[in-house]
Amino acid sequence: MMKHEIAVIPGDGIGPEVIQEGVKVLKSAEDSVEGLNLDLEEFPYGADRYLENEELLPEEGLDKLSKKDAIYLGALGDPRVPTGVLEQEILLKLRFYFDQYINLRPIKLYPNVPCPLADKGPEDIDFYVVRENTEDFYVALGGRAKGKTKETLKISRSIYEAKFDLDIDVDGDELAYQIGLISRRGAERAIRFAFNLAEEKEKDRLTSVDKANVLSHSYGLWREVFEEVAEDYPEIETEFSFVDAITMWFVKSPEYYETVVTPNMFGDIITDLGATLQGGLGLAPGGNINPDGVSMFEPIHGSAPKYKGQNKANPVATILAGQMMLEQLGEKEAADKVEQAVVEVLAEGEVRTYDLGGDSTTSEVGDAVSEKVKEI
Repeated sequence: MMKHEIAVIPGDGIGPEVIQEGVKVLKSAEDSVEGLNLDLEEFPYGADRYLENEELLPEEGLDKLSKKDAIYLGALGDPRVPTGVLEQEILLKLRFYFDQYINLRPIKLYPNVPCPLADKGPEDIDFYVVRENTEDFYVALGGRAKGKTKETLKISRSIYEAKFDLDIDVDGDELAYQIGLISRRGAERAIRFAFNLAEEKEKDRLTSVDKANVLSHSYGLWREVFEEVAEDYPEIETEFSFVDAITMWFVKSPEYYETVVTPNMFGDIITDLGATLQGGLGLAPGGNINPDGVSMFEPIHGSAPKYKGQNKANPVATILAGQMMLEQLGEKEAADKVEQAVVEVLAEGEVRTYDLGGDSTTSEVGDAVSEKVKEI
């Protein structure tokens, strides 16, 4: 029997409500699978703690979390706290501290879930997006400059005058700039993860997304690394797609895609489109993964503070995030049980939250999936 130490961070808004149902399902899986032992410990990081003592994520907290096998997160964000404080100082801090360099998003349409695309069903939407999770425009390199300062002159003249031969009056002008970074190491490990995932999931094609036709320096390196890694996987078909084109093709022909790998910013965008294809944010889980370290699993929706305490949010994304966590921990039997339970509850259609056209509560959906796990 192997015990898995799991940190639970309920977070803000609807986070505690949906994570409660996710934990409920995990406990049913634990009871249903021989030898499965989950030790869950809750950590109170989020808006309430910050507003009480201005503490976000202390070093001792990171030290405790580093001893866990995985992190199960509800959601972060609260209107009482300035935008970005909780997200950057807790969520992004966790991703970078634990080097969770993969954001994995299954894009899967389940039975009896309405899809906004006409004539598309579960057999048409079933692919994975692998998003590099620690580089690109998320490395926080940038700033703002105003007035005729040395920095302003340098930026304005190099970017505007030298590039476009424009006569820019920098006196009193204000500039904002953000620098994206792609490293060979960062690209290689994300791309290799995607190839390995394609092999594991028996997917025959891997599509690489970029914008190398315009941003040739950074995404040119991404393409170069992709081609090099692809040589180690001759059995997998490969192709390149510009990010603007793939948004069109996701809508037009989602059945074509099997596995997709993308730099950070483009992955952030296209996975929300993928969530819509699979029926909405309430059904979309995500994993922030370090294959050799501590990974974190969460629904990709936000904290939805206006629904806090109403017991109406869809917990399926959170439950499926728990399913992804079980799979990452090597507990395939338990993971399969949880996913099958979700499939059966959705297919039956008797228990569904408002976003799926029903009137069931958050806890009723959790109860239904939990009971189904025990039956499988």
